[in-house]
Parts: sequence; structure tokens; C-alpha cells
Amino acid sequence: MSNEMLVVFQKLIYNLLIMILEGTIEEIIFRNDSNGYTVAMLSHGEEYTTVVGKFLSVNIGENVRLTGKFVTNNKYGEQFSFDTSEIIYPSTIAGIEKYLSSGLIKGIGPVTAAAIVDKFKENTFEIIEFCPQKLSEVRGISSKKAAAIGDAFGELKKIQNSVMFLQSYNISTNMALKIYEIYQDRTIELVKENPYRLVEDVDGIGFATADKIAQNMGISPDSAFRMRAGFLHLLNENSEKNGNTYIPREVLVDNLAKLLGLDKDNYEGEFAAVLDNLALDKVITTFFKAPYNVVMLTKYYYIETGIAQKLALLNVSAKQNQFDVTKDIEHFEKVNDIKFDQSQKDAIIHSVNNGVNLITGGPGTGKTTIVKCIMTILHQQRNKVMLLAPTGRAAKRLSESTGEEAKTIHRGLEVDFRSEQGRFVHNESNPLDTNVVIVDEVSMVDVMLMHALLKALPRDCKLILVGDKDQLPSVGAGNVLDDIIKSGVINIDYLTKIFRQEENSLIISNAHMINDGQMPVLDNSSSDFFFDAKVYLTDIKDTIVDMVTKRLPKFTNLETPKIQVLAPLKAGVCGIENLNKSLQDVINPSSITKVEEIVGSQIFREGDKVMQMSNNYDLVWIKRDGVFAEEGAGVFNGDIGYIYKIDRRTGETIIWFEDGRECVYPRTELYQLSLAYAITIHKSQGSEFDVVVIPVISGTGMILTRNLIYTAVTRAKKMVVLVGEKKNLKRMISNVYTVQRFTMLKDFLLTANEKALELFG
Repeated sequence: MSNEMLVVFQKLIYNLLIMILEGTIEEIIFRNDSNGYTVAMLSHGEEYTTVVGKFLSVNIGENVRLTGKFVTNNKYGEQFSFDTSEIIYPSTIAGIEKYLSSGLIKGIGPVTAAAIVDKFKENTFEIIEFCPQKLSEVRGISSKKAAAIGDAFGELKKIQNSVMFLQSYNISTNMALKIYEIYQDRTIELVKENPYRLVEDVDGIGFATADKIAQNMGISPDSAFRMRAGFLHLLNENSEKNGNTYIPREVLVDNLAKLLGLDKDNYEGEFAAVLDNLALDKVITTFFKAPYNVVMLTKYYYIETGIAQKLALLNVSAKQNQFDVTKDIEHFEKVNDIKFDQSQKDAIIHSVNNGVNLITGGPGTGKTTIVKCIMTILHQQRNKVMLLAPTGRAAKRLSESTGEEAKTIHRGLEVDFRSEQGRFVHNESNPLDTNVVIVDEVSMVDVMLMHALLKALPRDCKLILVGDKDQLPSVGAGNVLDDIIKSGVINIDYLTKIFRQEENSLIISNAHMINDGQMPVLDNSSSDFFFDAKVYLTDIKDTIVDMVTKRLPKFTNLETPKIQVLAPLKAGVCGIENLNKSLQDVINPSSITKVEEIVGSQIFREGDKVMQMSNNYDLVWIKRDGVFAEEGAGVFNGDIGYIYKIDRRTGETIIWFEDGRECVYPRTELYQLSLAYAITIHKSQGSEFDVVVIPVISGTGMILTRNLIYTAVTRAKKMVVLVGEKKNLKRMISNVYTVQRFTMLKDFLLTANEKALELFG
């Protein structure tokens, strides 16, 4: 081996080694107090090293023990990146004085520090911790101040000890601080006693993390704590990933036995006892619904019963005035040079007169025109009307099509991240100032958002719901639109006749053919619907990349951001993960002028198109309009934006969202983002894109279904391009499989309606 190769090999080993570095903080180069991220200069022996990582708190002069490894930063060179840190109290008089002078302990500045050390020498820390009253012997320190210094030192030590304890189980500094905020000085005691309580008490701690901690502590695999946490994990996963609001008890118990690796028959009694305790604690609600016993998280029980009660109340207690709006409809037809058919007129009449009304229909059936007519009539009646939609894109489209202001439901309710009483400013105690609320794209609305909206509606408010019953159900828990329809409680106006169909256009007619189970027209003779036949997955992927980056921008004169890839799957050659990487490499390639941030398996770089993958009610945004600026909070699942700037040192990332909001993401929040050159069809719900490109591939029949391809096609405004095999498209259209969601809203609506009729009928 040559000397050069030996040096490279040694450096490689050096960079891979987990090391412990002890020294003194000499300089703090950068500090982000919100997440603890710090860049500092550490002296150890006669050497100085730049260290980067998260400190709970850090001050110049502190002695620390860091565990991590050396890394090479492209701009700043070699650094020591640490995962855990530990404060080492100095032992020399000079070191003690320097530490106390740092301002770490409230009440002690440089002058007071010098006086304390001069009095107690090497015993200073022992005095502060165990005999703080003796500090009053120092001139300028009263008995009250001495006690306060002792308390501050004790609190600091408890926090440091708790964080170090949690870090030893690979819990991040941020999460450790979050845990400490909940448990305070009992953190170590409570976590040691039952680490599984973290699953219930701390957002962001899952069963796998708690189980790993418990195993390291030697807690028995058949512990009742483990069973309880397992049940909660399965119930939460059942709602968050599968969209269910309840689960049959037998299914839940079977899944728990598999999760814990325990024999179901041997532990039947223990499982039952844990479920009974969860019910006593009101964490779950159980009852019989033929043909099985139901287990619900109690929060979903209250949410679905709350939705049912408010819908029934609004519907039954509506004012009995029945307005004859025939002439109003005729006037609207004349002014707008259109002619409604009877089903459309019925939808308008029912919406104006009913307490709650649902209008459902596919593309081109006139839903938007009907909403415009309804609003015109309601305004003439001097009603205050609020237009809402689940996503920013849907709200923007609704606003453009009606000429009226439309907001997202979240923005209409106003996120209140400062309040501990709830997420929204508007609720049952502070209802919205409106007479009528119209909600578009209602198929997207999950039970939590619907519940929040209904709580904020005044008692005499009219509610008009508009959507397509054949779209995919909401990403979040529940099946609101389908449950309302199946209950039969609310009046429903079905729109089936197609009115909007431009000449030489196939998007709308092909969408309806797909929905009716027929193969669409694929002769490529239209101006807006094309099929590119490809067999191999790599060819499909390469064709899509070429389409998005070269052929379609040239053909349509549209910029690349207006072209959206919608894929059925996340993984695989034609899954969004691989498509995003391929598209990013062409659309926004790596460059020395663009800062990058690696988050998990993704590389984010300045200029990238990204999507928010979950609701975050705490992220603050600003929306600028010339000299005016609007501030708010909340970034939501499905919001699309672009990375404007990444701070190389801190990882803080500025996102410009398509609706004009600007938001700063700390590095710790970047995991909530995903590249969005390609997104799943599920995530596209409620959105509309100028051009949609869809890979048509084979796969499991549980995913590749008729309503999936229907949803994808109906997202296109100007053009649809399908790439793949016709036989796979035919399979999807023939596949009417729909995943059954376990929900109770339909049943609760029927019960609530009976009670409302007794009161107001």
C-alpha cells in the first residue's frame, strides 16, 4: 500500500470512528436557541477544533465532553460533529470562576462569581448545590438571592441530567427537552418506571422508540405497560395510515399479539385487562356494533358524534322559510347566457333553502356555475357567505372561478398557535361571523377538520357541501363524504349531465368514461389527452423525465413548474421517490452556487419544488403584498412551494409557497418536506394542475384502482399524458376495489338525526 493510500485509509477510518472529545468552549460562532444547534470553538490540550451539534445550553468557559466523529464540510473544512454532550464542571479556581461568570446561573455575574470563588475556592459547586444558604456570607448576596441561586443551579443540573439520560437512549436534544417540559424534575424517574408512557404523553415518540428504551432497561416483553403502548400504537396507526376511526376488537387483539411477539391464547386475559383499563381511563371507547365489538380512540368517538350532532342540528333546525328563487335563477341564466337543467336548478333551490345541502358530480357537470348562482342569490338576500376549501390550490381555483374570495378551511378558522385551549381562533365559543359556508372539494375533508369547522359554525348557519363522490377518500382519518351520503340524512343533489366540454377536448369525457368503467379514447387526436405506449419501467421513467423537462414545455409553451407528475406509488422505478430524484437531477441539478441540505434519503437544494407532508400548526409564515405584510401560523399537508434559500450553517430553510406565504423551516422541521416534482395521486386531491403526467404501471390491486386513475385524470386543467401499457390502464379501470374504512359517522348521523327530529320535527 502506497503512503498516499495509507493516508486516505487512515483518514477514512478516522472519520468513521465514534470519539469522545473533552475541552473548553472558547468561542460560540453560531447559536440557534430555538433548536439548540451550535457551532463553537473547543480547546483541548493545545489544539482548537470547530464542533457542531445541539447543546441544551452552552456558554463560553464551560468544560464539555462530546461524543461524535470528525466530518469534512465542503466550505468550512474539518469539524467535530457530536450527537451527545455532557457538562464537566471545572476543578480549578480559575475555571470555576470563568464558568460562573458565563451567566449560565441566574443571579451570578462576573463580580458575584469572583466574590463567591474567592470565599469558597474549590468547594464552590458543593456549596451552591448542597448549602446555598452559605452564599449569603458573601457580600452583596442576600438570603433570598442565595436561595434563588441554589434553586437555579439545581434546576439546571436536573435538566442537564435528564437530557443526558435521554440522549443515552438516542433521543435527540430537541425531543429530550420536549420530554423534560412535560415531566420536569421527575423525567428520569418516570421514564425508568415506564418508558412506554412516552407513547401517550409525547407527540413524536412512537412505540418502536419506547420499546427499544424499555428493552435496554430490561422491562419484561409481557409487561402490561408494553401491551398498553402496543394497543395505542395500533389504534393510532389504524387511523393515521389506514383512515379508520375504529377497529374490530378481534382484529386489534390479533395485531397486538403479532406486534409484541406473544401468543394470543396465552395472554387473552392480560390483553382484556389492559383494554378494560384503557376504557376506564377514557382513552378508548368500546361498544358492540353487529357483527363485532368496536374499539375507538375516545377522541374519534367525540369527533364523529360531534360532527353528527352538529350536522343534524343545522339540517333540522333550519329556518322554515322556503324562498321561491325561480326568477332569480332565470335572471342569472339570462345575464350569463346559460341554461340550467332541472337537476342543477334543484341543487340551487335546495342549497338556498336547506340547513345543510350536498352537491356532488364529476368534472364538467356545472358545480362551479351552480355555486356562482347560489352565491348571487344569497348575496341578494343579504347573507354573509364564506367560501372554503381544504387546500390552498383548491381555494385559489374556487376564488378564480367564482370571482369571490375563498380561503382554506384552516385559514378561515384561523390557526391560534399561542392558545392552549385549541388550534383555532374560531370554535363553539367564538363562532365565525357568517350566515352561509360553502365548502368545495369536500371529499378531501377528514373528520378532524370537519369537526373543527362545524364547531365554529353559528347555530343558524347554512352549510353547502360540494364535491365529487367518486374521488379518493381523505388522506386523514374518516370517510366524511361517503358516510354523509350513505346515511341518507342530508339532502343530496347528484349532477350527472356533462355541460363543459370544449371542442377537440377529451379530458372531461375520458374522465367520465373511466368512472363508468370504460376505456378512454387514446387515439392521440385530441388537443389535451395523450397516451405514450411504453413497456419497460425504465423506459416509462425516462419518457416521463423527457416529457416534463423537454417535450411538454416546448409543445405547450408552459414552464416546467406547471407540469405535475402524479404517480400511484412511492417506491419502485416509477415511484415518486425515484422520479423526484431523476427530475431533480435535470430540472435543478447540483451546483456550487446552490446550497444543499441532506435530510434522510433526500437532498434538498435551493430552487427545489417541495411539498409539506403533514400539518404543522406552529410554523409561522409571512405574506407580503407591497408594503403590507400579513402574518400567521400553520403549514398544512399538501401545501406546495419552492426552496428560496438554505442557510449553510444552520440548515434553516426559507420556503416560498404558491399562495404567497413565506416560511422559515428550522433544520429539525425539514423532515416534514418532500420533493414535489412528482407526488402521489392521493396527495394531489383538491389540486388542479395545467398538465398532468401519469405513469401507468402494474401493481397490487389494492392500490391501482379505478377511482385512483379517475382522481389523477380529473386533476388536469389543460392536458393529460399517460405513459405505460394500455393493458395496465384497462386493469385499473376494471378494478373497482375500494378499501373499506371502519368509521362510525354514518351510524352516529342516523342516531343524531332521530334525536334532532324529536326536538325540532
